[in-house]
Amino acid sequence: MLLGCIADDLTGATDLALMLVRGGMRTVQVVGVPQDPANLPEADAVVVALKSRTTPPAEAVAESLASAEALLAAGARQLFFKYCSTFDSTDQGNIGPVAEALMERLGCRFTLACPAFPGAQRTIYQGHLFVGASLLSDSPLKDHPLTPMHDPNLVSVLSRQTRRKVGLVSYETVEAGAEAIAAAFGRAGEEGVEIAIVDAISDRHLRDIGTAAAGLPLITGGSGVAIGLPDNFRRQGLLSGDPLAGFDPPEGPAAILAGSCSAATRGQVAQAQEAGIPAYRIDPLELSQGKISPAGMLDWARQQDRDRPLMIFSTAEPDSIRQVQETLGRDKAGVLVEDALAEVAAGLVAQGVRRLIVAGGETSGAVVNGLKLQALEIGPEIDPGVPWTRSAGTPPLALALKSGNFGTPDFFVKAWDVLS
Repeated sequence: MLLGCIADDLTGATDLALMLVRGGMRTVQVVGVPQDPANLPEADAVVVALKSRTTPPAEAVAESLASAEALLAAGARQLFFKYCSTFDSTDQGNIGPVAEALMERLGCRFTLACPAFPGAQRTIYQGHLFVGASLLSDSPLKDHPLTPMHDPNLVSVLSRQTRRKVGLVSYETVEAGAEAIAAAFGRAGEEGVEIAIVDAISDRHLRDIGTAAAGLPLITGGSGVAIGLPDNFRRQGLLSGDPLAGFDPPEGPAAILAGSCSAATRGQVAQAQEAGIPAYRIDPLELSQGKISPAGMLDWARQQDRDRPLMIFSTAEPDSIRQVQETLGRDKAGVLVEDALAEVAAGLVAQGVRRLIVAGGETSGAVVNGLKLQALEIGPEIDPGVPWTRSAGTPPLALALKSGNFGTPDFFVKAWDVLS
């Protein structure tokens, strides 16, 4: 193993794994804290997918450290802590506490933090996070139901989460290239900066940042900054072969499960309905009252034409979400829907479904846990940051695990063509 990765949610892990595969690294994603390092699959990179983005900070730290121990024991030469490209977190964490704990474990006095992903219109300029042309705080992504982000200044945000001194490597330095960035890392350490937010507005910037980070024991960021990492190992003569060779998606009926309420997923649900995909909408209040149930959803699914995909979704507008959260409580509302979709996923697989699109990080985590999947092989890309994967075990499944914010409006309609 060359690179050991710890991701704070499932779709983020898949996004990162795809980035590494595109760079030529044989990459496997495992679900949950590895119990035995000896059982980790042989690969250039292993990505551990946790569900730690919104758990209590102490729990997120414990799981991340346990994952780090397993990856290091299996020979990882460098660790990567992956979080969302919109820096999803709160003032209590979990990005700062986990990064701090990993630094202490590795004994490193400096690391970088760069969630930029220009391919998905997430860029950082002068330490401020942009979504397209808007500051994060002015974009629809600011109102995530669990991790709202109303402060686009990442230096300020991260400073509230960690005792470590946070600084900035600004655009002017990044634009000057890898050598200038590496020199800035050195100066930052000398000045007492322990974590540096790094500006990036293009993939070239990310490649240069990756080059400059070759000697760091720990890198933190979104999947975008991983663009430059495979070449570090390639320059050492450690990479060869085709990481996508042998990807063999299973045949079978298809389904879409959407739990995200992001603007992107709302658009994808709407376009799927316009395309005539049969759809069942979950009303969380009715679900809480027992008026609808996973069993009823599966009965409905059984009656559909299996020659085309079907869709079961809880996606709703922000005003509706607020009403549900006020009635049920924020956490209860989310868990209620996630558990229902996990049960539905298991039921659909029992009915013979072998191809699944799951929208939403929390939903994807619940579904994968409900299906008891342990490892995922990374396959072809559908949209930036979203590949098909193939599960290990029986029956084999093709899964596209999509962050709520990712994908073009026609994602649910076109994704199946990538497998043909």
